[in-house]
Amino acid sequence: MHLKRLKNLILLILPLLLVLGSCSKDNIDPEKQAQKDEAAIVKFLAEKNITAQRHASGIYYQITNPGTGNITYSSNTTVSAKYTGRLLSGVEFDKSAQPIAFKLGGVITGWQIGVPLIQKGGKIRLLIPSGLGYGAGGQGPIPANAVLDFDIELVEVTN
Repeated sequence: MHLKRLKNLILLILPLLLVLGSCSKDNIDPEKQAQKDEAAIVKFLAEKNITAQRHASGIYYQITNPGTGNITYSSNTTVSAKYTGRLLSGVEFDKSAQPIAFKLGGVITGWQIGVPLIQKGGKIRLLIPSGLGYGAGGQGPIPANAVLDFDIELVEVTN
């Protein structure tokens, strides 16, 4: 008798849990979020009077120094960079005063797309939509669905 009641209780609770689970705020339509990010970036650029180019991926970039060299980048390319990362609100979430080395394949997609647009000694500003950054999960001080604003200086690039 108790087993039958337990089974019925589980059958009643399971659909409720499924419905509540589907109401999670993590279920954001990526296309709608990309449109929101695009609008936020365009508004930011206009308000700050920044001229930037749009990459087919959706990132916006402003090259202030292209650098020198002719490295062909891959995910195994080691890059040493100084950078400052901000939210569009201007809140700084990360900064490296000294160069930090990393494999290009080990960073967010926005960097994988934007960094190869310059060479050693180059400087670039990247405005990265959330889907090419930390997405719906965010990370540490970076909230979910945050558009990222990076100033990057490439100190060294090696294959």
